[in-house]
Amino acid sequence: MNRWIVAAPLSVALGLAFSHFSVPAAWILAGIIGAGSVAIASEQDLPVNEHLFTFARGVIGVVAALPLVGIPPGDLLPFLIPGLVAAVVVIAVGFVGGMVLANHGVSRETGVLSLLPGGASMMPALARDLGADMRYVSLSQYLRLLAVSLTLPLVASVLEAPAVGEVEYLDPYWWMWLLVPGLIVVGIPLGRFLHLPNAQVFGPMLVTAVVGAFVDFTIVPPDLLSIVAFLALGWMCGGGLNVPALKQFSRMLPATIAYIVGLMVFCAGMGWVMAKWLGFTFYEGYLATSPGALETVLALSAEGGAGAGVIALQLIRLICVIVFAGMVPRILRRI
Repeated sequence: MNRWIVAAPLSVALGLAFSHFSVPAAWILAGIIGAGSVAIASEQDLPVNEHLFTFARGVIGVVAALPLVGIPPGDLLPFLIPGLVAAVVVIAVGFVGGMVLANHGVSRETGVLSLLPGGASMMPALARDLGADMRYVSLSQYLRLLAVSLTLPLVASVLEAPAVGEVEYLDPYWWMWLLVPGLIVVGIPLGRFLHLPNAQVFGPMLVTAVVGAFVDFTIVPPDLLSIVAFLALGWMCGGGLNVPALKQFSRMLPATIAYIVGLMVFCAGMGWVMAKWLGFTFYEGYLATSPGALETVLALSAEGGAGAGVIALQLIRLICVIVFAGMVPRILRRI
């Protein structure tokens, strides 16, 4: 308990600083660094309360469902085939890369989940239940997220945007403090009843998508709930860090960075293909096939006046990645 007196304030201070400078995944990274620093300095794991971690995964499920809410299926239908093609190809690249990475000292589950392009906030939450190393998965996923988030605005700034738009930010209603936990409380048992993989994430995600389709208001989780959830997820990943784990990650860092760079170049090429196929501008094609950083993509899409195809292709891939991630152990067993 005494170590949390250091780890918690340190994480909050780092989160505030990272948020001020618009660092991607600010609060998760703050939790990883805050808890990881204390765990390494004390040479002992820093365990997170299991109920808090379950709540965190539920919030992640709610947040992951929000991009799916409010988009009529008819708007996605014309992009279904191109989106599935792009998703299958990119997931295949991630799967092969993960299998290659597994030859360098991590399990196959860890390698594949580390390199799947998208859903960075969900992968660590899925990793533990799927038998993967949360520490390596989180470090690899957020390294990719950081690289993509930093380069997206730079690349987009040199491409010709269709138009100039404005991003709309919504404040949550006070009763979201009751609704969001309610979605989690209902979603987790429902996910278990339906035998969903990782019910703590997919259950709330399913309930949120269903509820959002039938209500006439936008579900906006209060910032504080999201921050606590992201911190808890970061603490779970960082609290298990130790010197051997960091040495392993540093040893595999060149291969991981090489894969991330190759993936970004590959996805840019896929964006060109999608632009030609669907009559997009390359600006829209590049955003539509970006390997992650969905929040940055949505902001740039709105600012640049991109069409619904960007969101549609990103959502189709996100759904495919999440479904595929839950099936990874089964697929590997069959292989």
